[in-house]
Order: sequence, then structure tokens, then C-alpha cells
Amino acid sequence: MNRPRSPRNRTLHLSPEEIARLAPQLRTLTAPVCDPEALRDTVLHQDLFGALPHLPRPEGGFIDLLIADPPYNLAKAFNGRCFRALPPTAYREWLASWLLPLKPLLKPTASLYLCGDWHSSGSIYPLLSEHFIVRNRITWEREKGRSATANWKNCSEDIWFATCSDDYEFHPHAVRLRRRVIAPYREAGAPKDWEETDDGNFRLTGASNLWTDLTVPFWSMSENTPHPTQKPEKLIAKLLLASTGPGAFVFDPFLGSGTTAAVCRKLGRSFCGVEIDRDYCLTTLRRLEMATESPQIQGYRDGVFRERNS
Repeated sequence: MNRPRSPRNRTLHLSPEEIARLAPQLRTLTAPVCDPEALRDTVLHQDLFGALPHLPRPEGGFIDLLIADPPYNLAKAFNGRCFRALPPTAYREWLASWLLPLKPLLKPTASLYLCGDWHSSGSIYPLLSEHFIVRNRITWEREKGRSATANWKNCSEDIWFATCSDDYEFHPHAVRLRRRVIAPYREAGAPKDWEETDDGNFRLTGASNLWTDLTVPFWSMSENTPHPTQKPEKLIAKLLLASTGPGAFVFDPFLGSGTTAAVCRKLGRSFCGVEIDRDYCLTTLRRLEMATESPQIQGYRDGVFRERNS
């Protein structure tokens, strides 16, 4: 029996009318595309391996940033499609089967972020270090989820940061975090590198590779969708702001419910995403409309990121 939704439940569900209106916007590549501009701000509804042969291959590449959130190496269902855990070597081979064909499409100045968990990271790092320059591993706290009974609760995920060369973009001042100061230091009686406000004392801290300020989307957040592994918009915003400028071309080969696309729209970046599931593609198109209407990102305001729940 379907329970009535709580008035505060803002999870995005599409009506039949919205589905009928959005469906004609979906694209599927059936022939090679020569000009990357033809893919700017598009959602491709197809299997990634079906799209790969048709993507543009201009000399010098066309992708400024690759954000990939593939299925982790565990059993997981995505709207009826199941990904099954593989031996670590086989998972690495599966990662290589789509990542290496994408490498020639990246500009020499491009960066990439590849998401994983503690288990799949063991396959990700050797692959990246062989074909790219690994710069860092970001670990972020995934506070959502029930406690475990026979193991430590898994509440963190990884994002591997790599580049194609030593010539790449990185903007640390664009991803500063406004953090509450516990023990403020003064110099000659005045705050040193922090501000005193009616709400408390705060400092703008530099971006680190440990993120504890993220909230996994849940039912009362407007960005929430039925996708089981949806990333927060705030997380994707950090990646975009750190590694691209306005107008950059961002490619997401596992678009899911469209978080990368929605955040690109909000922050003035271009995108192309590939997603095999039709429902998720349609959700992405609706989120793009919503992003145009309301470009706010929860936890990000006035060019500064806020701590969780602040």
C-alpha cells in the first residue's frame, strides 16, 4: 500500500505529463559526432559502451573535466539493473574498459575525479597511477545509513583526483570552507584570520582532502531523487569550482539522476552526460529545469561553503 507523502517530503517524482514533455529531449548517438559543440548540455540515454564509438575525437581533446561515479565493486540494484561484485582484478579491467577509451577525449590540461569506496579504491589507484598523474585522494564523510552489527559502519567514500599533465587548473580560493572557530587567536586585541559575528566566530579555511561538511540527499531536500547512490550537489560543486572555470566542458559517463548536469547548469559550466536508465535521464532533464529556475546549492552561498547543518 502506498503511504501518503509527508508535506515536507520534497523527493523529486515525475508526473506522467512531465515524462511526456521531457522524453523528446533525450538523445541517443547512433553515428559518430564530429563537433563537440553538438554535445554541449546534452543528456545521452544509452549504454556508455554504445556511446563511446560515437563521441567526438578532435585533436587535443575537448573535455576539461571528467567526473565519474561508476558502480562501486559491490552488489547494487539501480532501478532494476544490477551490478554484481567482481574480483578486484576484474573490476580494474572493467574500469579500464571505459576509462581508457575516454582518455584521448580529455584535453592535455584536463583533470578527472573518480569516485569509489574503501574496497573499490584498491582497484582505482593502480589504474589511475598507470595512465594519469594521481594528485590526491579525497575522503568524504557519508553520515547517512544505519549502524553495522558485525563490522565498523561504513560512513566514508573516496574521490580520486588525477590530471593528464602537470599543466592543469586548480582554484583553492573557490572552495574555502567557513568553519566555526573554537579557540580564536588575537593579535593586538583584534581577530587574526577570523571574523567575529553575532552568530559566532568563523574562519575561512583552505580546502583539504577530508570533507566532513556534506549531507547526503534525503527526503526533505529539494535535490533528492529516488536514485540509491545520489551524490550531494555540494560535493559536485566543490569539484567543478576547484578544477574548472566558467564555460568549461564537463563529461560524466555515469550521469545517474543528473547531479553533475544540474550543478553545471547552476555554476555556468557546460556538460554532457551518459546514462543507461531512462527514468534517471528524465529526472536529470527535470532537474536541469529546476536548476535554471533556482540556482542555489545547499551549503554554498556568496562564494563560500558552509559547515554541515549551518
